[in-house]
Amino acid sequence: MSPVAAARPMPVALTVAGSDSGGGAGIQADLKTFEALGVFGASALTCVTAQNPRGVAGIAPLTPDLVARQIAAVREAFPVRAAKTGMLYSKAIILAVVRAFEGPAAPPLVVDPVMIAASGARLLREDAIAALRDRLLPRAAVLTPNVPEAELLRGRPIRDAEDAFAAAMELRDRFGTSVLLKGGHLETGGRVRDWWAPRRGAPVVFEHRRRTNCETHGCGCTLSAALTAFLARGRSPGEAARRAGDFVAAALAAARPAGPHRPLNFAAAAARLSRRA
Repeated sequence: MSPVAAARPMPVALTVAGSDSGGGAGIQADLKTFEALGVFGASALTCVTAQNPRGVAGIAPLTPDLVARQIAAVREAFPVRAAKTGMLYSKAIILAVVRAFEGPAAPPLVVDPVMIAASGARLLREDAIAALRDRLLPRAAVLTPNVPEAELLRGRPIRDAEDAFAAAMELRDRFGTSVLLKGGHLETGGRVRDWWAPRRGAPVVFEHRRRTNCETHGCGCTLSAALTAFLARGRSPGEAARRAGDFVAAALAAARPAGPHRPLNFAAAAARLSRRA
């Protein structure tokens, strides 16, 4: 590496999310994604979970004040160019996060409305849904729900691609934000579709091959983290959304065994994308 390249400042991104003791989702997946994409990752922990790819065995939230102090400490020390939220768990934590990102100097915020784990475990308390919907989502630059989360937010089921397209547009109009609706839960043949509804402009569908020889635990966190990383690197929201999907697809394609599991391969995904650039 040349001295000039070594001295070039790294863009900084911040994740506000819960810890996954299994290492495949949450803060751990976010920081691995940031590092793989050449972004310095900072974090504010909201909850500690006892979990692995099979399920969630326990959740212990941090105090809202400590969550806010973490965000403030990071923003005081680093020029955060983009931030994302993941598991927030409670109404009090959500309100603390909203206050922490108030003001014109706040970075663009990617909100992954983590409500239900892939295993079915509830990751957002019932009394927190209104705070998420009314206070946090209108502040988002990009919203990245999966199908079950989009169903909860719109109040109607999503049965097929037509429903997913309509849901992405409805959520965009309701919250005034760009929406990347993650379609992995929908059966669309051998392809996975994600619906991108930008705040302005025409909607787009991103497609990738569906992988069956690996685990999808952490895919949603990784997609929103990659989108955040590309925003921090100066990409437009639409370009960041497209590249984020490519990153997840590459991480799934390069999955390697870790014990009995086949988690996402973050470093290999970044290498594959760099060869295509």
